[in-house]
Amino acid sequence: MRISAKIAIYIFVILLIFLFGTFGTYVLGHYDNGFNVRINSLIDAAYFTVITVSTVGYGDIYPVSRTAKIFVMVLVVVGLGVFLSAVSVLSSDFVTERIERISGRPSSIERRLLKNHVVLIGADTVNANLAERLKSKNIKFVMITADKSTMESLRDKGYRAYIADETDERDMMLFELGKAKSIVLDMRDKSRMVYAVLVVRNLAKDSRIVIVAHNKEEERNARKLGAGIGIINPANLASEILSKKIMELKA
Repeated sequence: MRISAKIAIYIFVILLIFLFGTFGTYVLGHYDNGFNVRINSLIDAAYFTVITVSTVGYGDIYPVSRTAKIFVMVLVVVGLGVFLSAVSVLSSDFVTERIERISGRPSSIERRLLKNHVVLIGADTVNANLAERLKSKNIKFVMITADKSTMESLRDKGYRAYIADETDERDMMLFELGKAKSIVLDMRDKSRMVYAVLVVRNLAKDSRIVIVAHNKEEERNARKLGAGIGIINPANLASEILSKKIMELKA
């Protein structure tokens, strides 16, 4: 459950306890003489509720009847229990998210927001340029690298970058690859690239997978990985564009 949702739930429950305490105090103190003084307004009842639940207890108002004493005991036990539970759960979630962020892993909230996103695995030249273009067009994407210094450099540029072992399925499961729109692999270590592709194919059967090959040999090796994978060779693309431009100049 997201922290914002938990906060909303706890605020709602605390509000219910506050209303329960306020109206209960007013009824018992105004009509039933349950307290040492007569409760003539909801403000006085709300004051007693807050002072009681917060365990401050000034002692200016206190229950005297049996019914009022039972009511106050229930109010203290329930109210204090909910408050302490809220503090414990929310602080625990906050600390967990801080640890995950420092470690370079996506937090639980960030994972739930990953849908129809682009995943850039590796931070070689193509993915580095692609990240810049995606950011300028406000397209949701994440970058994954196995190198901590690279991750920190990418974060300095404002990218959502994380550290993970691209060849470890447990690590890659954190990035919701099955919900990704596209996955681009542009890794420096080409031997690790093969294992990373196998992991990605297993986790993202319906996502578009693209491999960046920087030379003919890498392109041939990428084709051996099977159908359903797109291959981009920047050198070939550049030569095609240049040849078209040259032909246009001749014309």
